[in-house]
Amino acid sequence: MTQPPSYTTPPAGGPQPAAGGVVPPPGPHPHGYAVPPQYAPPGYAPPGYAPPGYAPPPWSAGPSGPVPPPLSPAGQPLASFADRLLAWLIDTALASAVSLVLFLPFFLFLWWRMLTEMTRTNPDGSLVEPDMATLFVEFFLPLLLLQLGLLVVMLGFYWLYHVEYLKRDGQTVGKRALKLRVVPIDPSRTLDRRMAGRRWLVQYLGGSLVPAGTYVDGLWQVWDKPWQQCLHDKFAETVVVKVSS
Repeated sequence: MTQPPSYTTPPAGGPQPAAGGVVPPPGPHPHGYAVPPQYAPPGYAPPGYAPPGYAPPPWSAGPSGPVPPPLSPAGQPLASFADRLLAWLIDTALASAVSLVLFLPFFLFLWWRMLTEMTRTNPDGSLVEPDMATLFVEFFLPLLLLQLGLLVVMLGFYWLYHVEYLKRDGQTVGKRALKLRVVPIDPSRTLDRRMAGRRWLVQYLGGSLVPAGTYVDGLWQVWDKPWQQCLHDKFAETVVVKVSS
């Protein structure tokens, strides 16, 4: 007769661990005793743990806890590069819209005058040969003066917007939309016209006169430590922070 298969009686206290493991002592663990890693519940990972070949998440710092975000000297969180870029794009779009509204009628009028002059016909229907001196006086010279006027008006607009308007509460329309604020790096000081003016000089005049100056100025915050300042922030002794409103 075939004998039924025999099974090994499990030892008291539960199954034995895999090779190389150590059975934790039965009963309540003494104060300070930690369960060995091989007995951690499935799916459990200690803080800051990452699989081999992967970096730990940026918000974890292992046993010491989460890494806090970079703060200004006054303890406010610093604005990120993405937020500052979006705020700048909003302000630039606003300035472009203002210039378009102010100067588009003049440009259209000048182009209409030029087309009228170049499409005049003689009584026999042939085109009148355009007079270059007349075109220069009636079109190119006014167009040049209009462009110079546009530059002066835009510089004045940027001064009012990025100096006089900014110094009120440290926000432009773009910064308010992204909940950003310009504050002095010294918490005991208040943003004033001198600081805002120095920011404007470096950001717009310096960026326009120096080749690639705008890109260098804007990207400087990416590697600047510890305050993530652009060059115009450094010159004005300011930082840009994230606020609640």
